[in-house]
Amino acid sequence: MSAQDAKRDLLSFHDLGAEGLLAVFERAAELKRLRAAGELPRTLAGKTLGMIFEKASTRTRVSFEVGMFELGGHAVYLSAQGTQIGRGEPLRDTARVLGAYCSGIVIRTFGQEVAEELARFAPVPVINGLTDLLHPCQVASDLFTAFEQLGPEAFSRGVRYVWIGDGNNMAHSWIEAAAILDLHLVLACPEGYEPDAELLRKARQAGRGRIEVTHDPRHAADGADVISTDVWASMGEEGEQEQRARAFAGFCVDEALLRRASDRAMVLHCLPAHRGEEITDAVIEGPRSAVFQQAANRLHVQKAILERLL
Repeated sequence: MSAQDAKRDLLSFHDLGAEGLLAVFERAAELKRLRAAGELPRTLAGKTLGMIFEKASTRTRVSFEVGMFELGGHAVYLSAQGTQIGRGEPLRDTARVLGAYCSGIVIRTFGQEVAEELARFAPVPVINGLTDLLHPCQVASDLFTAFEQLGPEAFSRGVRYVWIGDGNNMAHSWIEAAAILDLHLVLACPEGYEPDAELLRKARQAGRGRIEVTHDPRHAADGADVISTDVWASMGEEGEQEQRARAFAGFCVDEALLRRASDRAMVLHCLPAHRGEEITDAVIEGPRSAVFQQAANRLHVQKAILERLL
């Protein structure tokens, strides 16, 4: 990013827009091909990514660290407990100091407002590595995985995307993607666990995409081309595990539910998975599963995002 350019953040899909998202997918495909051929373009040589993680992580942390390394840059991992943030330093101070050291910052935190404040004060791009509201980097990888399997048709109204489970940060990023890319999205959530009403209203008001919410996972799965799910209790909600297990009974992505989908249906899960709860072992290990392709694609998509923002 040159000094003349305004810095660009990725706090939600609205920061990229449809054109930016499609450009990320195209570049991710190219980066994936290059890596398979043993070629690693050093497009971020001399650049450093600061990584503030207040939540546990496997895929997000490793894919960003490896991604920066393969692009010729460097990543610095910062846990809240190991920095002055954990001792009460104001986030705006951390933002300005890290911005003086690093070319960009990834934050994985609780409130969306934390990521927004960091972006407001940091002089370098800030990337949302997960908040309680949104998880754009993961859903970008999910969409890219659908694009690999379905081709350009993946971003047409003719494809039925289905979310089964909690109306959580993953569901919210799917909703934003549907509105921006004009997708047909059906979300099946138990009563009381629907997506954020205001976020859903804004997505529908945008006038793009067809977004439905139902309490019937079987109806949602009928003719589905892409079925995605997640754990029933996200990080920080473990104390609700038993209550949620009762509420989500019947929302497991199993072979019976998958038989209602289209012949070309693919199954996604952002991992980690609780096999036998939100998804069965037979499905996650079965021929319709794209779960591990999806996880591997985090690397390529995030490298494309890093190139675009940094």
